[in-house]
Amino acid sequence: MSESPQTSPAALRADCSRCFGLCCVAPAFSASADFAADKPAGQPCANLRPDFRCGIHAQLRDRGYPGCTVFDCFGAGQRVAQETFGGRDWRDAPRSAPRMFATFAVMRPLHELLWYLTEARALRPPLPPPLRDELAAALAETERLTRADPETLLALDLDGYRARVNALLSRAGDLARARGGRAGVDRRGAQLFGADLRRVDLRGANLRGALLIGADLRGVDLGRADLTGADLRGTDLRGADLSGSLFLHQSQLDAAR
Repeated sequence: MSESPQTSPAALRADCSRCFGLCCVAPAFSASADFAADKPAGQPCANLRPDFRCGIHAQLRDRGYPGCTVFDCFGAGQRVAQETFGGRDWRDAPRSAPRMFATFAVMRPLHELLWYLTEARALRPPLPPPLRDELAAALAETERLTRADPETLLALDLDGYRARVNALLSRAGDLARARGGRAGVDRRGAQLFGADLRRVDLRGANLRGALLIGADLRGVDLGRADLTGADLRGTDLRGADLSGSLFLHQSQLDAAR
């Protein structure tokens, strides 16, 4: 069976050439280490060009916008722009702008779930059939939602839906972590800012949502460690073994050093 467009790698990566700069307009930014200036939600960034491309893309870090360099919409931007709203942008159709921006805020988490579900189904060796079937059903349901109209998307209980799918993904991660004998330490959501973890055994660890900002993980073996949503901004990963890590996204690696 051929791979569906929704689950293809290209469909789950940002394609800015097919978007309307939604990540540069829809969300609010606060002046911080990640963004040089405040930006209210729904207001275009001062650096957004008329062609919806970034005017300082090559200098984002130097100009104080490192947060932009590690953001990934998981392909939600082009989905909203080209499919949900049929290729008509918010400048040409300003009345649609608020609805388009609100839809993007729902679509992005759904595309993120698609990425995680696709990763879970691709785990090797495969997960047990009952769980694999549940993952397939969740993937199909999430794909259906991403094809819905704005009204359906905006009526979705996003928090409830994410909680349900994340519980399924957590089960998948727990099973995958336990392969090889036993699961590692459970540090989900742990605040490990700047922690020296070089001598900590993190093989098979649960690091879902852990705050590892500026942590020292040099030379650490992270095989079978679940890194779902782990904040790796400024994390020192030099020499770390990430080859067997679970649910590690490129945007996390881009944020590390």
